[in-house]
Amino acid sequence: MSIQPIRIFGDPVLRTAAEEVDTFDKELRNLVKDLLDTMRDEGGAGLAAPQLGVSKRVFSFDVDDVIGHIVNPVLEFPDEEEQDGPEGCLSLPGLYFDTVRRQNVVAKGFNEYGDPLQIVGTGLMARCLQHETDHLDGIIFIDRLDSERRKAALAEIQSQDWYNEDVKVKVTPHDSKGVFFKR
Repeated sequence: MSIQPIRIFGDPVLRTAAEEVDTFDKELRNLVKDLLDTMRDEGGAGLAAPQLGVSKRVFSFDVDDVIGHIVNPVLEFPDEEEQDGPEGCLSLPGLYFDTVRRQNVVAKGFNEYGDPLQIVGTGLMARCLQHETDHLDGIIFIDRLDSERRKAALAEIQSQDWYNEDVKVKVTPHDSKGVFFKR
C-alpha cells in the first residue's frame, strides 16, 4: 500500500485546474494505486489526484461496492433531474453540507492503460463523479452551494482545528462561487 497525505482546504493545488494525462505509463499506474490505497484508508467515496498534490486529471472512487478510477473524465448529463443532500470531502475533514447535484451522469474517459472507459452513475455515484471531476477543475464542492449555505459552510470551516488562518476566505456577492486566496 502507498498511502499519501491528503491536501487540506487552503492548499493552492486544490484551486488549480489539473493537466490532461497524455502518458499512460507506470507512473500513472502508481498514482492510481496511491489514490485507491489512500481513499480506502480514509474511508472516502472518491479521491482526486490534486488532493494528493498531483495536478493530473485522474481520480479514484468507491461507491456501492463499485471501486475504480477514471483518467481525463468528461461528464455528460442525460437529463435535468437534480438531487440535494449531504456531501463531504477528504480535503475538508469531518464536514458535510447539503449540496445540489445532478441525479444522473455519464463519465467518459480512460483507464490507467489508456483504454476507453464509461461510467454511468445515478444518486451517490453521480454525486461522486461530479465532485471528483470538480476537483480536477480546481472547484471545491462548497463552491456549488447557494449563498446562504456557503456562508454557513465557511463559518464552520474557519472554526475547525485544521483550518489554516493564513488562508483568507472571501465570499463574493456577484456569482455563485466563493473566492479563496492566500494572504
